[in-house]
Amino acid sequence: MPNEPKQGQATPENNAINPVARHNARRYALQAMYQWQLSGTSITDIESEFLHYHIDKKLDLDYFKELIHGVPRYQHKIDEEMQPYLGRPLHEIDPIELGVLRLAIYELMKRPDVPYRVIINEALELTKKFGSIEGHKFVNDILDRIAKKNRITEIKMGRDK
Repeated sequence: MPNEPKQGQATPENNAINPVARHNARRYALQAMYQWQLSGTSITDIESEFLHYHIDKKLDLDYFKELIHGVPRYQHKIDEEMQPYLGRPLHEIDPIELGVLRLAIYELMKRPDVPYRVIINEALELTKKFGSIEGHKFVNDILDRIAKKNRITEIKMGRDK
């Protein structure tokens, strides 16, 4: 039915986001970003492939689509945002860590409805699962700095739960 909510999507009745569905959206978005970064395949083609072959868990489909289309759309701005904190060129960053950073920075910039601590914790979980052994420390440092810049009001108000 056209008016039914997608999996994990908030409805007027429950007004809540399913954290598992949202986590899975980020996980699949990271995998799609990894493929996009390495292959240069169009996001539309990657999206079609993921929807047809790869996605096998409950996820927030709208959030997945927002992430995989939003990151490439704002890649230049995202990369500019993180560059001062990297200490090395983008091409030297592990592709998983770069994908996680881009996704999380997109969320920090474009999704003020999502608490910054949730964004950072999700990014760290993904980095620990898919990235290098110590990659989560690097990702945490960068995201903490960017959050302090972009979410200053939220941090000062203590809205981090």
